[in-house]
This record gives sequence, structure tokens and C-alpha cells, in this order.
Amino acid sequence: MPIQARHRHPWDVSPEEAIAIQQQLRALVIRDGSMPEPGAIIVGVDVGFRGDLARAAAVAMRFPELTPLAQAVAEVPVTFPYIPGLLAFREAPAILAALDRLTLEPQLLMVDGHGISHPRRLGIATHLGVYLDLPSIGCAKSKLWGRCEMPPDEPGAWTPLWDGEEIIGAVLRTQVGTSPLFVSIGHRISLENAIATVMACVRGHRLPEPTRLAHLAAGGADVISSARQPRLL
Repeated sequence: MPIQARHRHPWDVSPEEAIAIQQQLRALVIRDGSMPEPGAIIVGVDVGFRGDLARAAAVAMRFPELTPLAQAVAEVPVTFPYIPGLLAFREAPAILAALDRLTLEPQLLMVDGHGISHPRRLGIATHLGVYLDLPSIGCAKSKLWGRCEMPPDEPGAWTPLWDGEEIIGAVLRTQVGTSPLFVSIGHRISLENAIATVMACVRGHRLPEPTRLAHLAAGGADVISSARQPRLL
């Protein structure tokens, strides 16, 4: 399904131009919004790399059941160098290509990466959310920016991620005995609702299902067929 960009800009730019684009888009970020309604389509996205190719996957599922409904994968040549804080310019073109091939229209994006927990408040989850004008959540496996304390070792426990006096995200424990995730507002959702949405998408793994299955699909798995196979008791 063709993706319509709300705030289109070029991706093949210099690092200096990329920073300028981030500074422009950060003013458009909306840091409030509700959880997805029952029946909404959540799409998880993730990117892997094979040499000079970025392989992105998008997996669509209906909330809150989370049964995978559709997946799409796209491989795009990498044209931007690896620079922390500018990963959207390296990964987003492949994600947009995968979303363009998806047969279902997303109503919320859950991104394996950061939202406003970023030095310029425009990590890839926020960038994609603003670019497409879609609610989005950043759900990263490691910290990029800020200071924090670790949350208690119980599911749903979280502590603030701070930058100065500003809360830019949450350090969220999804499973006992696992490392926490770094959840942040992407666009058009509050931090509290982003945390609640991530926890509502956890099904016995550290990662929420949208990004967990997107990671598997980016690695070559057919998550739709796997989900339809009967489980042996």
C-alpha cells in the first residue's frame, strides 16, 4: 500500500544537512496521544544489514490480539554512513520501502530504535512518525542518550530517562531477569501510553511482539506462516 509522506525531504544528504533536517522536524513532534484502539493495526519495523544492503521488515498485527496479519521486506542500498544520532538517514529509506509494500495501512508504528530519547529529540521512531504523520513509539534495546537508574526486576516496572530536567523516555522492564528496554515517545502518543502499549504487546519475551517479529522477518523468517502453525501440547 503506497505510503504518503506528510513532511517529505531527501534522504541522500550530508551529515550536516541531516542535522539541519532533524532540527526542522523536531518542532513538529506531538508528545501526547492515546493508546491504539482495539482493532487498530500496529506495525513493527526493524532493519538488518547484509553488506551494503539494508534489509527492512514491517510486520502488521491487530491490537490487542497481536496475531501477525501481513509482512513485507525490502532491501535498499546503504548510502549514508554509520553516525550515532543520524541512523534514520541510514535505515529509514529501507523501512519506507517495506511499508510501501505492506498490504495493510499502519495506525501506529513501533520501531526498534529511539524516539525523542535522542540528543536532538528526533530519533528514528520520531522521524518516521513525523515524516508519515503517524503515531509512533521508540522501543530500543540500549541507551543512546540521557541518564537513568535501573528499574526493579519485575514486569512493567520503569524509571525515567532524564536529559537535564527533562524526561525523554522510560527504562522499562518487560520480563523478570532480562535487561530493560528504552521506550520513548515517537510522535502523537504520550510517554505513559507508549509504555502501556509496549507492555500490552509483550507475550513472554523481552521484546514486544511487533518489533520482535519484525526483527525475525528482517532476518529472513516468515512470521505469518509460523504464527499459523498449530502448537504441540
